[in-house]
Amino acid sequence: MSTADAGDAEAVDEVATAPHVRPWWAPLTIVAFVALVICTNVANAVWARWVDTNPEALLALSSRQRYLALSVPGGIGVWAFIVIGTLRISAAFVVCHLAGRAYRDDLLGLFTRYLGLTPEALDAYDKALDKAEVAVIPFFVGSNIVAVLTGIRRTHPLKLAVLLAIGIAGRLALIWWLAKAFEEPLVDFLGWVQRYQWWVVIASVAAVVLINVRNYRRGS
Repeated sequence: MSTADAGDAEAVDEVATAPHVRPWWAPLTIVAFVALVICTNVANAVWARWVDTNPEALLALSSRQRYLALSVPGGIGVWAFIVIGTLRISAAFVVCHLAGRAYRDDLLGLFTRYLGLTPEALDAYDKALDKAEVAVIPFFVGSNIVAVLTGIRRTHPLKLAVLLAIGIAGRLALIWWLAKAFEEPLVDFLGWVQRYQWWVVIASVAAVVLINVRNYRRGS
């Protein structure tokens, strides 16, 4: 085992045994997380109107893979794609990581109660990180729960930054390449969206409301 891996293992053991005191900045991470969730819900509601007219703003609201892919035929420039995509993915990961450090298992309860995550899925992610953290973090760089778990495990900041950079670079490069390779069908899809724009917007808003109501009722 390398020195870095040994240090991470010791950190995880310390987290499991030491009493936890939430830092003063803990509530700020929840405020930031809620703000990001609101931004994502707004993106889910307006994407049909913005993807072809303002893809930069859409990506600033949400960096989900479908919006990353659709922003390419939507006319976003390569540098805007890289900069906005990197900042948005990084912001979500860092906020969730810090929330995990601050709240630990209490935050996992929020994910399982209100965000639709099952205990089985949570356990699977945790075991995957135990086995291959250096592979899981870059591959799931867009996963909020993986970010939270790295915070609970207190993954070393330098190691996390390197893995995060690798994951973001790989994700953006792959999505840009795929979007260019399949640009024609994506353009056709955007054309269909624009023809039925308001119907798509209404359906998107309804889906956002229904999903949030379902999650709230599950948590309650």
